[in-house]
Amino acid sequence: MPLPRLPITALLALALATGCATTTNEPAAPAPVVLISLDGFRATDLDLGLTPNLARIAREGVRAEWMTPSYPSLTFPNHYTLVTGLRPDRHGVVHNTMQDAALGTFKLSKPEAVTDSRWWGGEPLWVTAERAGLPTAAMFWPGTEAAIGGVRPTRWSRYDESVPAQERVDRVLGWLGEDESTRPRMTTLYFESLDEAAHDHGPDSPQAREAMVKLDAMIGRLVDGLEARGQLDQVNLVITSDHGMAEVKPGHVVALEDMVDLADVDVVTSGQSVGFEPKPGRTKAAEARLLGRHPHHECWRKADLPARWQYGRHPRVPAIVCQMDVGWDAGTRAAIQKRPAGETRGSHGFDPHAPEMRAIFLARGPGFHDGVRLPAIDNVDVYPALARLLGLTPAPNDGDPEALAPALAPR
Repeated sequence: MPLPRLPITALLALALATGCATTTNEPAAPAPVVLISLDGFRATDLDLGLTPNLARIAREGVRAEWMTPSYPSLTFPNHYTLVTGLRPDRHGVVHNTMQDAALGTFKLSKPEAVTDSRWWGGEPLWVTAERAGLPTAAMFWPGTEAAIGGVRPTRWSRYDESVPAQERVDRVLGWLGEDESTRPRMTTLYFESLDEAAHDHGPDSPQAREAMVKLDAMIGRLVDGLEARGQLDQVNLVITSDHGMAEVKPGHVVALEDMVDLADVDVVTSGQSVGFEPKPGRTKAAEARLLGRHPHHECWRKADLPARWQYGRHPRVPAIVCQMDVGWDAGTRAAIQKRPAGETRGSHGFDPHAPEMRAIFLARGPGFHDGVRLPAIDNVDVYPALARLLGLTPAPNDGDPEALAPALAPR
């Protein structure tokens, strides 16, 4: 049966459209990248048999043996390292709590600090993407609430722990289902529930394992949502954690008052990476008490910190840093007395090279080979891979672009 004849105007339109399609030099838009953080998820948690959806991604896509966090192994420094490729000592978010001579105090509970771009150095990937014309979106991530370099993600929200995990996933699915012109090319998705359960009850507690199961269900919800509309193989999923978690047994805490005379110092940070600034004229007295090896911690001048941590150059690093041994915390006596007696807890912030601090790295999508098992990587190595997936020239960074190269599909 002969094809129907088209009007001449339709033939001309078809010819023009075909000509444009064959002569355009515009590159194809990169596949969307969804960067997911499961705060506090240890590398060994993947092998507990509790997370079938994560296991599927590890099996079908890419899994690193583990990912080593940067020092200190805390939430804000390491989330920002993942998206800048810079060590905390270089991007300036040197702890969850910081002091700056010009800016004052940074705490997670201070919105005026969290949203102040002067605390955030380097150039996070969403800024690079936005400047290149690629829309981005954040379902929470440290740094996305500040206009860094005058730029925020196209979509961002103030961190709100009360937003249910299911709603977070559904928002991301909604964004990825939009028209090509508005669909974000880079999206962040953050979950804190495992970190909280492990802090309160210990990383091997029933509460922590229940949190893992629920998180895995959210990953399943995301994967199923993409699969249902044929997008699963069109989106790059990158699943990380910021650090692992160690068990802290009852009584495994040192009072700051037993470490040093608090009349000699200002306490900048406590917990696991403990920072002190000697008061004027009290440096010798403070150093005499603090420096060196102690039963459950060790202290250094900032210039003498272990080289493997690549930490101590930034002005925000306190003059004296004490690192608690794995499984031990430090706090004031008043804070210690508020802890429930006899309960096992969980903590991080320990030496990033300790096995308990090892984080996860999983990925799948069109930008990755299938079924790849990588040796251990460093979390600064994630950034250059993300930049490559998005077709962006990376900003100066500390990552090794070859670390993830065997897992990346040809462009």
